[in-house]
Amino acid sequence: MYRVLIADDEMIERKVLYKTLTENLGDQCTIFQAENGREALRVYEEEKIQIAILDIEMPGITGIEAAQKIREQDGDCCIIFLTAFDEFAYAKSAITVRALDYLLKPYDEQELMLVLEEAMRLTEERMGEKAVREQTAGGDGGGTEASRDEGEDFGSLRLSRVAEIIDKYIHENYMFDISMQDMARMMNYSEAYFCKLFKQCFHKNFTSYLTEFRVAEAKKMLEEPTVNVKEIGKAVGYADSNYFAKVFKRITGQSPTEYRMVIFQRI
Repeated sequence: MYRVLIADDEMIERKVLYKTLTENLGDQCTIFQAENGREALRVYEEEKIQIAILDIEMPGITGIEAAQKIREQDGDCCIIFLTAFDEFAYAKSAITVRALDYLLKPYDEQELMLVLEEAMRLTEERMGEKAVREQTAGGDGGGTEASRDEGEDFGSLRLSRVAEIIDKYIHENYMFDISMQDMARMMNYSEAYFCKLFKQCFHKNFTSYLTEFRVAEAKKMLEEPTVNVKEIGKAVGYADSNYFAKVFKRITGQSPTEYRMVIFQRI
């Protein structure tokens, strides 16, 4: 069971989000609630939270301040921000604390669930990596990168051109384990600036866009009856066939096998 924290000072919004997660992920998650940043930090420490969904604007300790304190103690906790304000400063702060994503209120339920499922996948992956590190007593490494100033203007590289480059990169690399950070480095932008650019170009976050693209490619492959469903999952970037099936159903409402059956019933 994944341990998930919801922190929002608006009681109704917090309860609605709790209900949404319970209905969708109740058998996979234990969900805790906090009504402010101070309580969020207390719950995080007491319950060893793995995924934290934080409203940015909370009285006292804000969601960003809470995230910073969490990140000081834990490099693996998946942090997701919710905010009613589409401000670049928030995107920058989200990247600074290595948040998985930030979603604008009112959030789209499908987009929210895709981000949550990605957070669960990453949590499981990091738990495995942590176990390996403990067994081998290995260290970790990191690096810095030069990137363009997030305040620069595009010059000749206008928004449509940026969208074209991003789309081409995803077309050529969707079958690999790519991330928003990979794309930012490829384009030599800071992660915060690239995050903002991506949403301007495609009106959704990177995780949702990549997932929808992969599912669209999987649909095409499912039209070929001789190709195994597991192989299709691998071909579109999902090594775990169960995770592929879950994501596919989240987008289409059907499992890959059910989708294929419907196709051939029409023929």
